Amino acid sequence: MHLLVSIIAFVIVIAVCVIVHEYGHYITAKILGVQVHEFAFGMGPVILQRRDKSGMLWSWRAFPVGGFCRLAGMNEEDEGESVISGRGFNEQSAWKRFLILLNGSAFNILLAVLLMAVFLWGHGVLDMNSTRIGEIMPGFPSEQAGIQVGDVVQSVNGESVSRWREMSEKIRVEAGKNESVTVGIKRGGETLTLTVNVPDNKEYGRPMLGISPSYVRYGIFSALRNSASYTYRMTVLMLRGLAELVMGYQEADVTGPVGIASMSGHAMRSGLWGFISFISIIALNLGILNLFPIPALDGGRILFVLLEMILRRRLPEKVENWIHTAGFVVLISLMILVTCKDVYNLFLTH
Repeated sequence: MHLLVSIIAFVIVIAVCVIVHEYGHYITAKILGVQVHEFAFGMGPVILQRRDKSGMLWSWRAFPVGGFCRLAGMNEEDEGESVISGRGFNEQSAWKRFLILLNGSAFNILLAVLLMAVFLWGHGVLDMNSTRIGEIMPGFPSEQAGIQVGDVVQSVNGESVSRWREMSEKIRVEAGKNESVTVGIKRGGETLTLTVNVPDNKEYGRPMLGISPSYVRYGIFSALRNSASYTYRMTVLMLRGLAELVMGYQEADVTGPVGIASMSGHAMRSGLWGFISFISIIALNLGILNLFPIPALDGGRILFVLLEMILRRRLPEKVENWIHTAGFVVLISLMILVTCKDVYNLFLTH
């Protein structure tokens, strides 16, 4: 059952992220007047196909793992297809090609921001900026002392506290000195003072009162603002981690399709909101990594366009295609190696 859930979750994650990515290429090309041969949902043999008024094919293919957008003039013409003069991708000015290549990743990043905004608006996050209690853990001192969900902790041993981490640290320190801790609580319009015995918890290795923060949900505009800020911080952390990896400060922990499928299944089993959050993270990763200046990726193609803008000279098309083909072979080889590692780890853990 878990395997089936993982497969379904993986298909959904990849389909959403890849189709949004390809739609970014597609809509930008259409706006800039570039001919599009085909937009496909899925990969492999064609199941259904329809040609619209512009002559472009909309395809539904057998394997629902993503999709693709096939632009005219990129040497990917099928038999009988022709490129309308002046509308092929390689005939366009450098800035148009730059935008078309860039906007696949831009749409992934936009998807990440929107999904995280939905998460912040619909589900919310733990409110670490207050001391309002959202959960009482059964069997812990908080339950025995009569502390309730919705209580706001105002002081610990007479010292005022206003943020969750500050309160937690104060309880831990004071309980370490003397297991008895006095907690000032506001409950509705009433102020209470409770004395709680908080011994060391063997499982956690430290004093535990047994409370969790409440959740805070944002209005739609606040959710969008906080989502953009969160996405920026996640991007910085990603880039910093990759830089430390390249410089040898930390070991590589790369996950391929099998690993992502396993994580997708876990996210889906955690519920709708966990799954939405996971798709947001994968979309951001796909968007950022695809901008890396590696041949075969959009970032590699963007690098050649930028060099063309700077040098005002274009690399011969055959040479560029050869470089991208070589890069594609290397990437596929790495993916196979990572997939083998993931399969090995999967069997090892079972």
